[in-house]
Amino acid sequence: MTNLEESLSKELLRTNRSGAYSCSTIVDCNTRKYHGLLVVPVPELDDENHVLLSSLDVTVIQHGAEFNLGLHKYQGNNYSPKGHKYIREFDCDNVPTTLYRVGGVLLKKEVVFQHYEDRILLRYTLVDAHSATTLRFRPFLAFRSVRQFTHENATASRIYFPVDNGIKTCMYAGYPDLYMQFNKKNEFIFQPDWYRGVEYPKEQERGYASNEDLYVPGYFEMNIRKGESIVFAASTAEIKSGSLKKLFEEEVNERSPRDNFFHCLVNAAHQFHISMKNDDRYLLAGYPWFKCRARDTFIALPGLTLAIDEQDYFELVMKTAERGLREFMEGKPLTVKIYEIEQPDVPLWCIWAIQQYAKEAGNEKCLQMYGKLLNDIIHFIENGKHPNLRLDANGLLYTNGRETPVTWMNSTANGRPIIPRTGYIVEFNALWYNALQFAAAMARLNNETEKIAHYEALAELCRKSFVDTFLNEYGYLFDYVDGNMMDWSVRPNMIFAVALDYSPLSQDQKKSVLDVCTRELLTPKGLRSLSPKSGGYNPIYIGPQTKRDYAYHQGTAWPWLGGFYMEACLKLYKRTRLSFIERQMVGYEDEMFSHCIGTIPELFDGNPPFCGRGAISFAINVAEVLRTLELLEKYHY
Repeated sequence: MTNLEESLSKELLRTNRSGAYSCSTIVDCNTRKYHGLLVVPVPELDDENHVLLSSLDVTVIQHGAEFNLGLHKYQGNNYSPKGHKYIREFDCDNVPTTLYRVGGVLLKKEVVFQHYEDRILLRYTLVDAHSATTLRFRPFLAFRSVRQFTHENATASRIYFPVDNGIKTCMYAGYPDLYMQFNKKNEFIFQPDWYRGVEYPKEQERGYASNEDLYVPGYFEMNIRKGESIVFAASTAEIKSGSLKKLFEEEVNERSPRDNFFHCLVNAAHQFHISMKNDDRYLLAGYPWFKCRARDTFIALPGLTLAIDEQDYFELVMKTAERGLREFMEGKPLTVKIYEIEQPDVPLWCIWAIQQYAKEAGNEKCLQMYGKLLNDIIHFIENGKHPNLRLDANGLLYTNGRETPVTWMNSTANGRPIIPRTGYIVEFNALWYNALQFAAAMARLNNETEKIAHYEALAELCRKSFVDTFLNEYGYLFDYVDGNMMDWSVRPNMIFAVALDYSPLSQDQKKSVLDVCTRELLTPKGLRSLSPKSGGYNPIYIGPQTKRDYAYHQGTAWPWLGGFYMEACLKLYKRTRLSFIERQMVGYEDEMFSHCIGTIPELFDGNPPFCGRGAISFAINVAEVLRTLELLEKYHY
């Protein structure tokens, strides 16, 4: 903790499951513009999150001597006030807990984010002290979007109003009031000032502007006795200060412990849950900058819900997503907050998610819940109603991705796809074949002979064309084929043709594809997005935006692809690969202690030491690791 080179790279995320979050490093030094103690959506302004309370510095005062436990980075590599040197212990098994020692003073800090309310709670307990002790709390306010910075200005309002054991203030019109309250009486000293030149090194690394000024309205001061606890709450709504202690205890008791690999992942899975006031349920694609995206929702849904026995949440998210998908298919305006629902593979991933539901809930229940949606999607695709997905006479799906990216490999440069995957795309057609066979299997439950014959005929046509079009003489699959243009790059998208329940490939063809993936794409952190032997291999995801865009899908490793790789291994080699897959899981378990504690980041460098990069917590990665753990368990029992 006292070595900043070690501790500043470790981040901690807390969420409230309604879109707000609290995030910083484990030493409470903000290193990104996305960091903040209270970051909330402000729908009246836009659909971004906004940092209201950036941080809270606490100062221990004894015999007139002040010891500030805060930590900020300023320009010129200056850290102040270096409160991290007082840290003696840190633990986040249950709730993040930091123990500070200042001379004879032992002060414990615990943090929780209240479920479903935009309220962060901090509890300070004076574990030991030999003389009278006073605590001073100095809030740093930002009142800005996570995409922007704030700078000293004359527009910011300095007005504040006393509330129950605290104050409320609002820096700019359009923002909600920020309530800062304690569970005990305190004195607020109005001493407005700007702290200038706070710097965020993670933004510097990414080639962005990286410094801002933060407004401090003053400070709260109160005495604390040995053994006493003080609870601080920051929120967009007032609360009775007398209830804060009880509320903190209740929130702590609701927390599931992060005491092992599986529990960390379950905790991370719950952080992607978003519950809206109108009962809509979503899965966020990742923290801190992603929103709810359609493709990510369907890929992540089985792992984040079914794999941890939360079938009811699957149904709630699917209910919202189905509404959005139907609105899209019927050409109606969307009433859901799901982005990129128009992408051509989204309906195919929806069917895959339904297929996973059938395995957990049973075919009958699945047919009852989603049978109509399944048939409607296939009908929609087959009849050419999707604006960018057509079914050709050879049984394959064709899509145009020359001008805008249409697959998960969606990085762009100057508005154009860096990897223009277009025409017959390998995973689209693997998913289509799988969807047709699954639909035929579901139709068999109702003895719908016409439907069965129709789906099987379509599937057979797709199977023949798939092998003819994608399989090359080297035993792997082309990534996409467009007319005479065949992409020979060795990419991981062919793994889906092996991993899905219904594959157009024979056993030998599957083994050949899996062997190529193992030889050229497998890393301890998932599959590389491009083989080192292919042209343009660029495995290190660092530097300014443009440089990172060129590396994004050109060699970086993605854990979610690793999940499908493991599934393919188990399907082909059964129990003989169990120990190999368990060793692969250890590669992810190591990640629980680095980057964002207890979760898995967006991607990793494709070369050793396979550093984690990108978003600090990524839904489809967490989902696929959970799904792999569930598959392993099924083989063990």
